[in-house]
Amino acid sequence: MKIKDWIGRHPRLTMWAVLAVGMVLILLWSAKDVGLLPGQWAALIVATILLAGLCVWIITWEDDDEERPADGNANHL
Repeated sequence: MKIKDWIGRHPRLTMWAVLAVGMVLILLWSAKDVGLLPGQWAALIVATILLAGLCVWIITWEDDDEERPADGNANHL
């Protein structure tokens, strides 16, 4: 399986992974001199990865609405 095919089939997981890596790198760079304990680092990294997933989920809310079949009523506000 090619990576490009996998990315095409799983765009949200790809967005989550890319955003999580970027956010964790920023976290590591910005908090490098704080003196956190290993458990604190682990908790922050896990929280950052979960936050990235939440961000992707929120960003794609409108995509979910567009993917669902319309019920024929354009004014259902």
